[in-house]
Amino acid sequence: MNQQTDRQTLTVSELNGCIKAILEGTPVLKDVFVQGEISGAKLYGSGHFYFSLKDTDSVVSAVMFRGQYSRLRFRPDNGMRVIIRGRVSVYEPRGQYQLIAETMAPDGAGALAIAFEQLKAKLNGEGLFDPARRKPLPPYPRRIGVVTSPSGAAVHDIIRTAGKRLPSVEILLYPSAVQGTEAPASLAGGIRYFNRVKGDSEQGVDLIIIGRGGGSAEDLWCFNDEGLARVIAASEIPVISAVGHEVDFSIADFVADCRAATPTAAAETAVPDRNDLNRRLKALTDRMTAAITASLTAGRTRLDRAASARVLAAPEGVVTPRREQLDALSHRLAQASPASAIAHHKNQTDALEGRLELSIANRLGTCEKELHRLCGQLEALSPLGVLGRGYTLVRRSDGCLAPRAEDLSVGESITVRFSDGTADACVTALHPDNT
Repeated sequence: MNQQTDRQTLTVSELNGCIKAILEGTPVLKDVFVQGEISGAKLYGSGHFYFSLKDTDSVVSAVMFRGQYSRLRFRPDNGMRVIIRGRVSVYEPRGQYQLIAETMAPDGAGALAIAFEQLKAKLNGEGLFDPARRKPLPPYPRRIGVVTSPSGAAVHDIIRTAGKRLPSVEILLYPSAVQGTEAPASLAGGIRYFNRVKGDSEQGVDLIIIGRGGGSAEDLWCFNDEGLARVIAASEIPVISAVGHEVDFSIADFVADCRAATPTAAAETAVPDRNDLNRRLKALTDRMTAAITASLTAGRTRLDRAASARVLAAPEGVVTPRREQLDALSHRLAQASPASAIAHHKNQTDALEGRLELSIANRLGTCEKELHRLCGQLEALSPLGVLGRGYTLVRRSDGCLAPRAEDLSVGESITVRFSDGTADACVTALHPDNT
């Protein structure tokens, strides 16, 4: 009798199934931690991640299916040391056992840190961090869009700081989530919205601030999203990133046109200080006044010099000596020449005298035109000329000029200067122009 008939004969599939049942039924292999180095990594179109895990002596095949892989904070790659938690299984068609990875963590640096550096290197390689592509911030924004949580401290800090620096600046809030899985899409939606209504008279903004207050690395992680980074980089409106505190850096900070350490710092960067503007305006006014005064002084000097010229002050003093010279010449010619020569020289003398008189007349005419021109410039630059066109000067009771409405107080006595005199008045109401 054949000995094979006394034994159970298994097919290959049955053998692999038996091995699978034994391995998957072993308690220690149902939940195992394995440390090693990734090699042969390949991400398929299905979303499944296949790789090998090796050490110095052995290697084991492994797979992380799409659901688990999509939840990773970093992207595993060849040469990366990791710690995997999973279970052992058998791929029956090949009779190959493999490690089914449920979770994966870097062996050393944290997953968030690795993901941050991976994305930072990727976007930097594409030129998204290049300073040359950053747009300049508008020096005097009329309206600013803020993309942040409506209930967080960030928006209140921005509104308070902007209002203190320049009350005329409008703040438009786009309410957004700033934490959690929905936050990146919500924040990107705010950037897209303000770009979409850029030309709108009611909703269009000159500048966008995106950010939030401080928090843990996990809380701020939404600002490290690749999709959000690309939306910020593509914005036609300048963007200021203000995420967390001064020590916190995010991918949004690197792609934005300007990074502010805090939301308050973002408002200080975006909005000019009206006190600084007033100082600059005063400096420009002083420079303009000095330039006009210098021009008037130079014009008066030229006018005085032209008016005191001898040809204008005493024209006969120029003509008389020439006539005396002509008379002396005629007398000498009359004594030394015949009558015909005297007549000839007399004609020449008359012609010379005529040219001399014509030259003097032309010179007088030129000087007269220059005098009229200088008088016209003097009149145009004169403050009285400005007053004659309907403007006035307002002086306070202490004699100082009041160029702005905010320089006055209700009930204060003032003196109004017109082109033909002055008038005393009292301020009954003030209506500053807040535009």
